Amino acid sequence: MINVINPKKMIWVLCFTSISSLSAQTIINGFFPKQNELTVATSFSYKSFDNFYRGETLAKNNPMNMGEISSSIVSIYGEYGVLDWLSTTVNIPYISTRNEEGVLDPVLDTDQVEGVQDLSVLFKAKIIEKQFDNASKVSIGGATGVTLPIGGYEEAGILSLGNGATAFEGCGFIQLATPSNIFVELQAAYSLRDNSDFEVPNATMYSAKLGYYNKWFYAHAKIGIQNSLGGFDIGSQEFVAAGGPNALPETEVDYTNLYLDLYIPVYKNNFGVSSGYSVNMEGRNYDRASTVSIGLVYKAN
Repeated sequence: MINVINPKKMIWVLCFTSISSLSAQTIINGFFPKQNELTVATSFSYKSFDNFYRGETLAKNNPMNMGEISSSIVSIYGEYGVLDWLSTTVNIPYISTRNEEGVLDPVLDTDQVEGVQDLSVLFKAKIIEKQFDNASKVSIGGATGVTLPIGGYEEAGILSLGNGATAFEGCGFIQLATPSNIFVELQAAYSLRDNSDFEVPNATMYSAKLGYYNKWFYAHAKIGIQNSLGGFDIGSQEFVAAGGPNALPETEVDYTNLYLDLYIPVYKNNFGVSSGYSVNMEGRNYDRASTVSIGLVYKAN
């Protein structure tokens, strides 16, 4: 097997939706850094959409006829190997969201919102690792952590940066890696969310990933799914009674997204560049958006 830079150096950029809550994809992966190994990555993402799912029906425009909405996201991500089987990750995004046609948000009374969103801190542990006679390897692990709203943003409104909830998250995963450097990874997670002002629904998340790596690049394709455990549909009687746009954090937000990511090392096994593309394939009270990203990655032992 070719010795390569650990593909965990690839940053998984969190894409945030400007109208609903945080897209609750976990930022972990099935690879583990060695003890005292540090990876730091920065990324820039651009997201835009002018179609939106009202309930499960795809509308040709955004709520309140706001036209195209775009978001620019700058994220800082870090992962540190506490032990060979235990690591911690931290992620902080800064988001700028605007209505491209200058239409004011009916709740926030502005056409642009920007600021720090949520701080995510997670601990990831390897529970079982078994190598077979043919050099294939199975790893089973889990992660737990918390996401905290630290930016002081307003939760309600179409252009809001997030739902303002403190989320306690747990995740389990299994990864199968082959001698030819192809790997398959499955994840399942639960997000318990608390907001003193809104009843933000808890959610389950699932993902399936297929990837390949060698000494020149790392790449994967992933399907990510969120299923909210409660909430109501935009435009329903419950939504109107709860306050309309003022109650957006309480809506049921479901989605199925496709993610494509690429990482290329460029200098002395310490620096690299990452790029990504994601698109929403199906949703409920969620935007029909596409996102592109690019990032720089640094690894230190």
